[in-house]
Amino acid sequence: MQTGKRLVSLIGVLALLLSLLVSFAQVEAASGPEVVVLSVKGTINPALSRYVTRGINAAGKRQADLVVIQLDTPGGLDEAMREIIQDIVNAPLPVAVYVAPAGARAASAGTFITIAAHIAAMSPGTEIGAAHPVALGQSGQGDSVLEGKVLNDAVAYITSLAELRSRNIDWAGKAVRESASVHASEAQALGVVDLVVPDLPSLLQAIDGRTVELLDKRQVTLETSSARVTYVNMSLAEDFLFTISNPNVAFILLSLAMLALFFELANPGAIFPGVIGAILLLLSLFSLGTLPINWAGFLLVVLAFAMFALEVFVTSHGILGLGAIVALVLGGMLLISSGAPPSLRVHPGLIAGVAAGTAAYFIFVVQAVYRSRKQPKVTGYEELIGQTAVVRTPLAPRGMVFFRGERWEAEVDQGRVEAGESVEVVGVLGLKLRVVKR
Repeated sequence: MQTGKRLVSLIGVLALLLSLLVSFAQVEAASGPEVVVLSVKGTINPALSRYVTRGINAAGKRQADLVVIQLDTPGGLDEAMREIIQDIVNAPLPVAVYVAPAGARAASAGTFITIAAHIAAMSPGTEIGAAHPVALGQSGQGDSVLEGKVLNDAVAYITSLAELRSRNIDWAGKAVRESASVHASEAQALGVVDLVVPDLPSLLQAIDGRTVELLDKRQVTLETSSARVTYVNMSLAEDFLFTISNPNVAFILLSLAMLALFFELANPGAIFPGVIGAILLLLSLFSLGTLPINWAGFLLVVLAFAMFALEVFVTSHGILGLGAIVALVLGGMLLISSGAPPSLRVHPGLIAGVAAGTAAYFIFVVQAVYRSRKQPKVTGYEELIGQTAVVRTPLAPRGMVFFRGERWEAEVDQGRVEAGESVEVVGVLGLKLRVVKR
């Protein structure tokens, strides 16, 4: 019995030691080198900027050794781009930008972000450049002085970043002034990026042992060859906000909001369309708030639906409806500022599709309204006109008739009608019927 107790105690001690060893091994593993990877794919906008800020801050709190931003972007908003660059430059740990996978690009704002990184890398089959401010040259006879200021500001910004990272200053200036663009191997040869590698493991292997200087002059030697990789993805909220921070989505949300609110106004008390319309309207306003919106375009979209609604209640012989379609198309085209990059414009095909679908819907509604107006009344006193009643007491000119299972007081317009004869209802005076002999 005593031997059994000792055996149980020994097993317990061994189990405790084993759990401590496992915990120690886990702590050792957790304290080893770590690389945090962020995926930035799509147009640079405030939602992506907030995601990068959160990712870099999270990596700093985890005391990670490196942040890798895997980048594929056609460009985006200047303000969001600068926020991302500030996060990179002021990061408490090294940040690498890796333009990948094959077929990806770091165009426009992406060029600035790549050059700002402590380590810039590209995958074969990728490209970088075309960083000329899109607003320039699109305004026709615009203010040349203002355009010059915008261009010079962009050149000064990108060359300062290139100088900070000891990259090709001349090419950086050409990327802005002349929209210069190069593929991966040429970018490496020109000193625009540091290396070209096929995948993330190759990148971590290639930069292992490299020393990086942070903004506070600290020298950090990277240990990445055997580092564990942690992917920090967008949260559901960030992913949702990024999805709706799209000009095409914003245009669809605004159009659906107007349709739902119109349906609520046309059918007071339906409630559900009004609730959905209000939600969609708020979402569309948030989406537009992240974009360089042109308020003239927004008001044209609202005006279009106002004219569609008036077409239902006002006989304009189609003039209001035609004007609404024109306003909707113009509103979609002007919704985003003309100085925005092409990736931030509403697609013409989408504008045409929404305009056609909306027009078809309102044509259906208008036709239904016109048909209902032409149909005979089926409620109220109007439905009694033309119906037949049977005389119960002689009408001379007043008497009683039997109508729809009830006795009604009636008055004949001319002559006398005997009991049992039929009469036709021609009017209603309060609770008395006006009839004529059939």
